[in-house]
Amino acid sequence: MFDRLKKAFSEFIKTISEKELSEKDLRKEIRRLELMLISNDVAVEVARNITKTISGELLGTRVRRFTDISMLIKQVLEQKLREFLLADKKIDLIAITKERRRANVDELRKGNEWRPYVVLFLGPNGSGKTTTIAKLAYLAKKNDLSPVLVASDTFRAGAIEQLEKHAKNIGVPIIKRPYGSDPASVAYDAISHAKARKKDLVLIDTAGRLGTNVDLMEEMKKIARVSKPDLKILVADALSGNDLVIQAREFNENVGVDGNILTKVDADVKGGAALTLTYITNAPILYIGIGQKYSDLIPFDSNWFIKKILG
Repeated sequence: MFDRLKKAFSEFIKTISEKELSEKDLRKEIRRLELMLISNDVAVEVARNITKTISGELLGTRVRRFTDISMLIKQVLEQKLREFLLADKKIDLIAITKERRRANVDELRKGNEWRPYVVLFLGPNGSGKTTTIAKLAYLAKKNDLSPVLVASDTFRAGAIEQLEKHAKNIGVPIIKRPYGSDPASVAYDAISHAKARKKDLVLIDTAGRLGTNVDLMEEMKKIARVSKPDLKILVADALSGNDLVIQAREFNENVGVDGNILTKVDADVKGGAALTLTYITNAPILYIGIGQKYSDLIPFDSNWFIKKILG
């Protein structure tokens, strides 16, 4: 996991720590690091920002006065990685939903209506969006919360049946309508259902955007307007490579992204997707998918990620 990104950083640190490099050679090594980062799924903007910071530290300081150059660079990298990963901007979905439930109980006593916590999921086909929603429902149920699954993907053949199967396996309700139904109306009905039955969490599945399908993106906007979600989560595939930049940027610009979930992390040998995702969306990663089981969804820990790639 993340082997190639770890190798890129370790080789760079080793090279500049063990050799007396001229300024020209140092700039060459920094440029080489930038290219290695880009080749490992780090967005160009992110790679340039990281190497610019390193360059400023090394070229603007008499680094040979330091007894441990490798430690200096690790400290610079760790600080920069924490910045890009939005380490201080965490979202605990389970804790937030439990807080909403406590608030709802108080509101009911005052004669006000129940307000479930609504999450809208975005992402292209193949990103693992539907399975991730099921994993979150499983996690919510384990934490004594009552989730509702919403089949607002009324376009893709088999999408409703797939979510329905997950709902049955986990033992949670699903709100669905026939294929071709208005996805926004399905979401609206689901929220009404959750209000009436005092459900804690509404998890809305949506159609994956394909290429430049403008109509489908407009549907995403409509679902967001109608459902007024508390949180919009982009589900992204760690193995999607350069496509991730385009996908993340377009979803963020058109619908808005509050948080991310990165899937297939267990198969990601590069590691740059996490940095790219948070940079493009300016939103933190909430969870990562590490397998196919419902329990294979864990909270993202930026300290763990940094340790994995810097050692």
